Amino acid sequence: MPRTRKYDGVVYRRAGTKIWWIRYRDRKGIARRESSQTADWEEANKKLRERLLARDANLLEVIRKGETLTYVQWANSFLENYSKPPMRAEGTHQANERCVKHLKAAFGATRLADVTADSIDIYLRERLRDRVTVKTKLGYKQLGIVKSTTVHQEFRVLRRMLNVAVRKKLLAVNPCSCVEFPVAVKGLFRPHYVAWSEQQKIETHAPQYLRNVVRIITETGLRIYKELISMRKDQLDLQNAIVWIPDSKTPNGTAEVPLTSLAIEAFKNQMAISGEGPYLFPSDLNPTGHLKKLKTVWTKTLRRAKIPYFRIYDLRSAYATRLSAGGVADEWVTQLLRQSDAQVFKRYSQMKLLMKREALEKLNRRANEMAAVGEADAFSTAPLCTEVLQ
Repeated sequence: MPRTRKYDGVVYRRAGTKIWWIRYRDRKGIARRESSQTADWEEANKKLRERLLARDANLLEVIRKGETLTYVQWANSFLENYSKPPMRAEGTHQANERCVKHLKAAFGATRLADVTADSIDIYLRERLRDRVTVKTKLGYKQLGIVKSTTVHQEFRVLRRMLNVAVRKKLLAVNPCSCVEFPVAVKGLFRPHYVAWSEQQKIETHAPQYLRNVVRIITETGLRIYKELISMRKDQLDLQNAIVWIPDSKTPNGTAEVPLTSLAIEAFKNQMAISGEGPYLFPSDLNPTGHLKKLKTVWTKTLRRAKIPYFRIYDLRSAYATRLSAGGVADEWVTQLLRQSDAQVFKRYSQMKLLMKREALEKLNRRANEMAAVGEADAFSTAPLCTEVLQ
């Protein structure tokens, strides 16, 4: 029988060096030796324990790979495996590519494990001082300072990249969680509250298919590009008042969505004008494809209706706000939005304050006086009765 080992691993020093080394065996029994990169005995023991825990969880090779992986290597892997369709929309992938181009210039050959909160903070501050550079026929030309919203988008892309690395066990923690964006970003994540009167005005000036889009989104909360305009007719079950979403942005988005009477009417109107093809919103340019963009027709519709521009995606926010204002519990609103994180709901319902202000406009400050007057009138018009005392 093989001799039992007294220790899982040891910490030792090599001759002529102050750095501690660690020795342990992997799951196959092969001896591994590596430097702890520290002269502190306790830190070296901590690293040994981390290695043994990773070995027992069958994550040793993944963690060792993460320590040698450079940012450029991980960025290329992220764009290839976690950014392209069907994982993300094509427009999202293009935005990720633009952001990663600047991030590579800053963190290029840096090891992924060496990307710290301080280095990210320095990058953000330097980018906020950069100027926009464009290429012209006469060469490169510098314009104004980069917008804070552009830098914030790069920060969000970096945060998502490192979040994926944490889930893949390539990093222990995401350093972005310790970074606060240096400046306030105006208008970011501030949904526009669409009042019912405003919605009716938009529908009046919109073409028929866009009118149906507006009504469906505000009644169901469907995502515009990922779920609605790419919808096939066989996903609809109007008899049972549901629509099936087979592919969505998040795993919770794949579900059956209940329909209101207004949503059913809008779907029927769209079915009547959609033709013989399989898609509910067919493309005018491609007979076998579906509609791709709504931005141009949406902008023109708002201009005709004389309404300041806001994103069409804010219609989904209006759906969440109307549910919440109607007394639906926040947990149920999160379920109806098909979100996995309840914190996301707060972003969609930020404009409840506006609805509260609208309610305050209806405040009747003479309510008590009117009640008193009403009682007096009732008393004066009531029939008089006498009681004879015996």
